[in-house]
Amino acid sequence: MPMRTLAKWQILMSEFDIIYVTHKAVKGQALVDHLAENPVDGEYQPLKTYFPDEEVLFVGEDITEAYDGWRMFFDGAANFKGVGIGAVLVSETDQYYPVSAKLKFPCTNNMEEYEACILGLRLAIDMNVQKLLVIGDSDLLVHQVLGEWDTKNTKILPYLYCVQELIKRFTKIEFKHVLRV
Repeated sequence: MPMRTLAKWQILMSEFDIIYVTHKAVKGQALVDHLAENPVDGEYQPLKTYFPDEEVLFVGEDITEAYDGWRMFFDGAANFKGVGIGAVLVSETDQYYPVSAKLKFPCTNNMEEYEACILGLRLAIDMNVQKLLVIGDSDLLVHQVLGEWDTKNTKILPYLYCVQELIKRFTKIEFKHVLRV
């Protein structure tokens, strides 16, 4: 297909805000992405999307090892509707607890990721979760929280401090980075 034709299709399809997701998508991450892109606000309409009660499958990234606690996926998204964040808690019995919100202030992608992570951690604390595996595609957030990377951005420091305080509320917490798909 000529490059000219591809460019035309891209222009025509851009009005629909379509995002291509490869087959390597993590199902839990796909749910979080959906929640982040469709946050609850004053114009909330119940979701008409059906999410079958399936296990979270990890394709292409081996994080299916046994874990004796809950799992949490988080993500932020920005599009023409604004900025949304979402998280999904998955219990030991594979029950899903999604949460999403719309941010009403300008922020960077990294700030979105931290906001989403904090939202999920607060939900886990409210649900009295003690052991948690936190899974996200933000390489920066995971490495900063683990203390492997320095945080030089003064706008990110309060978020990092908040996550570090929330982490203290768990008896066991781990962070796992998955590749963005």
